[in-house]
Amino acid sequence: MSSMTDLLLDRLGDGGLESLSQSLGSNPQVTKTAAAAALPMLLAALARNTQSDDGASALAGALDRDHDGSILDAVGGGFSEDMRKDGDGILKHVLGARRGMAEAGIAQASGLDADQSSAMLAKLAPLVMGALGQAKRSRNLDANGVTELLRGEDGPARKKLGGLAGLLDRDGDGSVADDILGGLGRSLFGGN
Repeated sequence: MSSMTDLLLDRLGDGGLESLSQSLGSNPQVTKTAAAAALPMLLAALARNTQSDDGASALAGALDRDHDGSILDAVGGGFSEDMRKDGDGILKHVLGARRGMAEAGIAQASGLDADQSSAMLAKLAPLVMGALGQAKRSRNLDANGVTELLRGEDGPARKKLGGLAGLLDRDGDGSVADDILGGLGRSLFGGN
């Protein structure tokens, strides 16, 4: 079974990556490398947020309310500023104060500059939420099911992160998410 990262990269395809590259002022290969690192990092951060019941419920509620997966059908049409604004809001909840560290890690691993890395994360975050929302609906998952889905992504995500995992895993425990989130146990959209 393919990982969610693979599914998202496939969904982006050459056209989506080209569009994302143009919006970033980058080349497609650098953008693909950056996306291949950013997507599993975002999934790991979301998985970290679902470790508490409140976080899992908040994520499930956000998916039901705002992320039905339809954004995945619009990828070929480009990456709008509205998409970036939505992504900035998602990243505020998912990464919080650790966003800068995540952006720097993606930039270092891929060759994007800090501004490009920031824009890319903001444009990919709605796609990740859309893919999760689509999976939640198609598999009829509750909050626990979404948590299990994200936990199942842990191994493939860590493998995809490669050297970036070592860069972001400051405490050496094998989990990038706790370092990105600072171990604060923030719940997604929960305001903790």
